[in-house]
Amino acid sequence: MIEKFRDHAANERTFLAWVRTSIALMAFGFLIEKFDLFLAIMAPNFAPGSHALDHQGFGRWAGLGLIVLGVAVIVIAAVRFMRTARAIERAEPESAPSFSPDIVLAVLLVLFGVAIILYLSHLFG
Repeated sequence: MIEKFRDHAANERTFLAWVRTSIALMAFGFLIEKFDLFLAIMAPNFAPGSHALDHQGFGRWAGLGLIVLGVAVIVIAAVRFMRTARAIERAEPESAPSFSPDIVLAVLLVLFGVAIILYLSHLFG
């Protein structure tokens, strides 16, 4: 049996949860980018003079931004996984870092969400 197996297994489960989250972010970014393309193509058919073509680039940038954010989540998760694995092996307690990338990622997600809500409310409003 591996020493401190439960701690290492919990660390791995946390890492895999972050990987699933990053895959979801990238998939959502891809969906937003393709949905914007769909709106640009279909808007003239449903509503002549629609605003969809005026904002055609936003969906692309928002989608690419979420894809990049998903990649950043994987990188941060891998670094945290390795750092936590080393900390589990050491016997002495370790203090929490003063800078938390989790908060930065959460703020970026909130900003992306607000931007998408504003974009869609302006598009369909």
